[in-house]
Amino acid sequence: MFLRLAQQHRQFVQDLVMNLQALAIVLERRGYPASCYTCGDQMNSASFMVSLGENHLIRFLVSDYGITWTEMRDDRELMKLEGAEAVNQLQELANIVKHPVPTSVGNKLLAKRC
Repeated sequence: MFLRLAQQHRQFVQDLVMNLQALAIVLERRGYPASCYTCGDQMNSASFMVSLGENHLIRFLVSDYGITWTEMRDDRELMKLEGAEAVNQLQELANIVKHPVPTSVGNKLLAKRC
């Protein structure tokens, strides 16, 4: 049972890394500075960052050890989430990409939990 769960977790992380890479490409095409770095070809970890303007930065880290969402403005941490909550917040970012809203409204949506 535990080996199966470990394999499922590895697959989840790989899927998440692939989706982060795609999200970075879409954001770049929409004019947002974004990047997604991975180590090696195993796709078992990634560092995703996007600047939403006005010193508003999102950092999302994923690895076998955990998942973290950090939102910063003016070099101050606004919000830090882990696990499922971090993935939920990532979905909020993806929704903004799917359904663009004015920049000031989009920035407020991401920081709504502060």
